Amino acid sequence: MSVDYGSFTTAIKEAAGEDIVLMSELRSAFFESADRQLDLLSRSRCDANWQYSAWRLQGLAASFGAEDIKKLAHDAADGAPGDPVIIRELRSAIDSIKAV
Repeated sequence: MSVDYGSFTTAIKEAAGEDIVLMSELRSAFFESADRQLDLLSRSRCDANWQYSAWRLQGLAASFGAEDIKKLAHDAADGAPGDPVIIRELRSAIDSIKAV
């Protein structure tokens, strides 16, 4: 899966304008929230908790233009709780954007 850095970066720039400090704070807030939701997702063992965490991550990704994470979170919501493959794919997608 290709990572779409452009949409995420564009969303951050549109929200922060020329304010570099705000841009940094928004990036930090996104990654803190994404990491929290992924942690909750990885610890979920029932359908309700799994879907709730996946939907929260999907909404967060949509808000920040992180299309690959949004799609993976959507796929997770349709999958089985504790699926290690989707958790690894989500971790990879989040880390890929962090590296930019």
